[in-house]
Amino acid sequence: MKKIVIYVFLIIGICFLIPIFFTTKFKIKKKNIEEPPVLLDIEKYNYTDFETIKLLHNSTNEVEEVNLDEYIAQVVSAEIPVDYDIEAIKAQSVAARTYTVYRIIHGSKHEGADICDSASCCQAWISKEDRISKWQDDGINKWNKIVEAVNSTVGEVVTYEGQIINAFFHSNSGGKTETPNNVWGGGDYPYLQSVETSGEDAYSQYSSEVTLTREELLNKLKTKYSDIQINFDLDEEIQILEYTESGRVSKVKFGNHEISRSRSKKHFRIKSNKF
Repeated sequence: MKKIVIYVFLIIGICFLIPIFFTTKFKIKKKNIEEPPVLLDIEKYNYTDFETIKLLHNSTNEVEEVNLDEYIAQVVSAEIPVDYDIEAIKAQSVAARTYTVYRIIHGSKHEGADICDSASCCQAWISKEDRISKWQDDGINKWNKIVEAVNSTVGEVVTYEGQIINAFFHSNSGGKTETPNNVWGGGDYPYLQSVETSGEDAYSQYSSEVTLTREELLNKLKTKYSDIQINFDLDEEIQILEYTESGRVSKVKFGNHEISRSRSKKHFRIKSNKF
């Protein structure tokens, strides 16, 4: 009788242990299964749709149809020094490609062309032949480095919430970036906000200086404001009135005129409004 009771308890115990055993094994195996990556659904973007683009050459007003990646290589070679680290050149390649595709999707500024070759309007550009010629020493290998960076990022673009961004880029922000609406006006972009950028003071372009005599200053201002008057004996005659959140000049006073950030930069040919 005692043996029967013992057997019954053993059977009951085994019945409880079996599910625990299999559950534990399942959990251990599950931990070893690698989760698949989450893929971003980029709307309106299929890289094969952008094999060629129409490039406007401003000097001749001619439109040339070129391969997209060939164009990106030409842009990158004009926008970034080739002696930079390959990863920096890859980043520039992605930024240039993103800007180009965004312009095509959202409409070009130029009739009959997707983009132009002017840095002041779209992106800097130089032909392969001219670029290699200007490099002089080891030009072919330098060009191959650019091509390597472009080819290793083929199809890659920057997105925000599944949409290709308007990828503005610059060489130096002076320690803090500016929001686009404080540069060109218009709407703001949630993915382009003012942020601090460390290490830029090591760049050769971090700072520059423009020196003007009083006469030169007045003459430059008179090209736009014929009635300009400045009493140089009074400190308050020349002063900065407003700054943006990034520390750039928003409004500056010269005598009897208040000048906006864009005009002050243009008048005095300074590189930045952070002065």
